[in-house]
Amino acid sequence: MKPFAKFVSLSIVAGFLSASVALAADRAEKLPATDQRAGPPKTLNTLRAFPEIKSKKEWQQRAGEVREQVLISCGLWPLPERSPLHTQISGRGERDGYSVEKVHFQTYPGVYLAGNLYRPVGQGNGPFPGVLNPHGHWKEGRMADTPVGSIAARCINFARQGMVAFSYDMVGYNDTAQFTHQFANHPTNQLWNISLMGLQTWNSLRALDFLESLADVDKSRLACTGESGGGTQTFMLGAIDDRLAAQAPCVMVSHSMQGGCLCENAPGLRVRHSNMELAAAAAPRPQMLVAATGDWTKQTLTVEGPAVASAYRWFGAEAKLRYVRFDYEHNYNQTSREAVYAWFGRWLLRQPDAPARKEIPYVKEPDAALRVWPDKQLPADALTETEFCAWLVKQSQAQLAALRPHDQASLAKFKAALEPAWRHTLQVEFPPQNILSEVIATKDIAGGKMSRLALGRAGRGDRVPATLLTPARAGGKWLAVLAHPLGRAAYVDDAGGAKGLAKALLARGGTVLVVDVFLTGDAANETAAAGRKFFSNYFSTYNRTDAQERAQDLITACAYARGEAKARRVVLCGEGRAGLWAMLAAPAADAVVADGDAADLTGDATWLAGDLFTPGLRKLGGMETAAALATPHPLLVHRAGAGFSTELLRGSYQAAKAEKNLRVETGTLSDADVAAWVAR
Repeated sequence: MKPFAKFVSLSIVAGFLSASVALAADRAEKLPATDQRAGPPKTLNTLRAFPEIKSKKEWQQRAGEVREQVLISCGLWPLPERSPLHTQISGRGERDGYSVEKVHFQTYPGVYLAGNLYRPVGQGNGPFPGVLNPHGHWKEGRMADTPVGSIAARCINFARQGMVAFSYDMVGYNDTAQFTHQFANHPTNQLWNISLMGLQTWNSLRALDFLESLADVDKSRLACTGESGGGTQTFMLGAIDDRLAAQAPCVMVSHSMQGGCLCENAPGLRVRHSNMELAAAAAPRPQMLVAATGDWTKQTLTVEGPAVASAYRWFGAEAKLRYVRFDYEHNYNQTSREAVYAWFGRWLLRQPDAPARKEIPYVKEPDAALRVWPDKQLPADALTETEFCAWLVKQSQAQLAALRPHDQASLAKFKAALEPAWRHTLQVEFPPQNILSEVIATKDIAGGKMSRLALGRAGRGDRVPATLLTPARAGGKWLAVLAHPLGRAAYVDDAGGAKGLAKALLARGGTVLVVDVFLTGDAANETAAAGRKFFSNYFSTYNRTDAQERAQDLITACAYARGEAKARRVVLCGEGRAGLWAMLAAPAADAVVADGDAADLTGDATWLAGDLFTPGLRKLGGMETAAALATPHPLLVHRAGAGFSTELLRGSYQAAKAEKNLRVETGTLSDADVAAWVAR
């Protein structure tokens, strides 16, 4: 199967995944006393646990989620067009049992990747297995040749064993120095999911395209192996591309340290997942994990290996996973390489299984002989970083424009492609079916009843303060979930009585649920807020931003309203900045009223603000795409600010023949006007 062919169908199933991958909701379970999400942020060194999986189907769904998260975090959803590689191979030299050549090609138009190709000599014309060889953060890159690690050693030996081996640069190393290894390290790029890790993952995909294109390579016997950062590239590729027949990530699959470089930390990647899951997503394809006692993989025999093995067990494929540990520091030395030679020999060359295969002595070519551009002069059409980032933004905009609905069929296609992007960009569980609630106090108030509650999800550590206002003559037909940047104080007075929009809605006979979403109202926590530094220490790789947490809280509140509160229709209303949060959570409600907060959405400043910042949000299409995913549910937007686009929204509602359900106003509507629209 070609890569990604199965992801669209998986994405539809994955929309309902949260219940199956979350901890089972035990009604005896209680909410935590405080919101655990307000604790210290997770980091790359936070210890990770492998999820408890109860069936093969559950793991397959989880693996589908992992694949989607990798692609979306790396800015590769929807998948970019595979432009022509324009491959150039030159400088062939024959040695004892192998040849070596210089290679460069374009992974995107005007973006170059370079490396060296090693082929068998004297073993016929093939086709041979093909092995990709990404390197780690050795200062010499693919030229590294020391007792600790040698890229040339494994490539030469693979070729002598009867395999075609391709070693290629990390971004910023040796010939691939078009951009530095700090590529795209600016907050604005996070809004578009443009990252160093995304570029390197795409480079690995295109390197596999290159290897597959060679006449002497067997397309059914492709593999990848690399160490450290190259190990990350190996399991990232294995998680998203099922063309790999085998893989061997070395000294990187860990439950502790997850990767200490930009090229290993894309926003959103490890909020819910770890390197163990990324590696396990390749199951049941053959894989070897190589570990060392002197680095963060030292517990592989007791922690990481058995964890990954649990995924293979669902396929009855335990024999296709091997994990080994050697008594060295961080390395890909001869001992480690010999273990991988034997593993690839078994699965790629169909040779008898063995714990190791001896390395044949080798002589690495001089660096100058391996360099593609020794004078560092890249082709004239090579883009600068600024030009390339601007090009990627335009490509994202073009992809979104191509998905714009114009009829029922294109609306369905739009939702199938962008619903997964919405879930993974917002990092939300949808729909959450593991809701917990706690009644704190109940009392009668003028015209009805007030209940103070706390809401959350089993096993998630969240605690959302809420107030449920029920009129004496509630018809039970609809319930409005209200959110405000100031929290419940905007709608409930000190005596527990309703005010503002809450009062107007109660007068219309509706039930009102008011929530203090993450770090607002009674949930405000200045210490926690001060510790949430979105643009340092890879925060967004491991943690949800405030906007993401608030969108989840609104989704959780809607699920509670529809479930335990038994509302027939749930209307989500947000005022001020919370109107934009409500739009982000729109698919969770039956109708939405969103205050546009008069926000200027034409520049980056609004998108980078702490109460709205969400990696990938601009690539997704912002609030407009999130709201369009809820088509044809009624949507009222008022106080729409500068640059608030409605083209996608209007097109979506027209495609659904539901134009009457969409209303957009630039002015501010009164509470009475909003209540009348909700109750219509």
